Amino acid sequence: MATSVVVLGAGYAGAGAVRSLQKHLPDRADLTWVAENDYHFVLHESHRIIRDASVKEKLSIPVSDIKEPSTEFVQGEVVDVDVDERTVELASGDSVDYDYVLVAIGSETATYGIEGMDEHPLTLKSRADALEIHEQVQEAARNATRDDPAQVVIGGAGLSGIQSAGEVAEFRDRHHAPIDVTLVEALPEIFPPGNAEIQGALRHRLEGRDIDILTDDPITKATADHIEFDERDDLDYDVFLWTGGVTGPSELGDVDLEKEHNRLNAGSDLQTEDERVFAIGDNSLIDQGENPAPPTAQAAWQAADVVGKNIAAAIEGRALERWTYEDQGTLVSIGEEAVAHQVKYNGFESPVETFGGLPAKTLKKGAAARWINKITGPKRVLDAWSVL
Repeated sequence: MATSVVVLGAGYAGAGAVRSLQKHLPDRADLTWVAENDYHFVLHESHRIIRDASVKEKLSIPVSDIKEPSTEFVQGEVVDVDVDERTVELASGDSVDYDYVLVAIGSETATYGIEGMDEHPLTLKSRADALEIHEQVQEAARNATRDDPAQVVIGGAGLSGIQSAGEVAEFRDRHHAPIDVTLVEALPEIFPPGNAEIQGALRHRLEGRDIDILTDDPITKATADHIEFDERDDLDYDVFLWTGGVTGPSELGDVDLEKEHNRLNAGSDLQTEDERVFAIGDNSLIDQGENPAPPTAQAAWQAADVVGKNIAAAIEGRALERWTYEDQGTLVSIGEEAVAHQVKYNGFESPVETFGGLPAKTLKKGAAARWINKITGPKRVLDAWSVL
């Protein structure tokens, strides 16, 4: 009887793992791909939709372009994984049995227990989220005047928050829209993971786009029309986008496996405490020694390659490969500009630690292009290049 392998999720981790598994699984294994949407969305470029909703199709890759004919695709929302019965439960009431399962269903935006943060702000975790942000920014601009501009507030000045602020500013400038853009960060400086050099480079470009930056004061409450701070005066908004962090999906809350904040603990071999269950991507905490692997597209891409080999090895009784995350640097876009920091490519490390201009913009586009080419091919890259 064939061994049943099931992949959950169509994000970077899921789509990449399907490609890897199709290459490495033995002939006696059947592969099933389960995802809520019938497309893979290039999420790290989702902020582009805030400026121009028409780019959504160029950033969406049908699963049929990724999977081989022998891979079965099941469209459905995962609500539970029963590790005792080895079944995946779907919102429709259907279930999918497995011998081995890879959990890669992404994450939710962390709210840190802040009052009102679960219900009032927008988040950016999907194509639908990006379209909603675009529509609300557009509507707010329509209802605003030069004397009373629309207030768009982005909470959280990490990668997603900075890029989103840049796209709102780009929308404002292209449409000559009456919009004020404010970026809020609880910590003393924007882009908290970075060093002073990249933080300064990003701040310079954000302020150059007329984006107000408020730091060093946490949000304590969100309401339907304003946010409150620990020390600062309340800040009114017409559109509020919250990008404050990562927590595991609620669907994993009842899964009987070791986890933290609904993120499954996995070893560096990408296996959970259950040898039949693997986990990669944002819904996992993958052991890398002192700190787990970061919840980034870059980490998901790398882990996806290895997990396909390891599931095949587990089926055949071979030793599993240990995965070590390799930081290839940081690429951040601010509208049509970009900043590159500590970039490495094919063993080459840039002699300049932090830079912008056309080289940074080209590298940013190239990173997305490499991913699209990897999972589907050059035709899709050519189609998407102009919007990356």
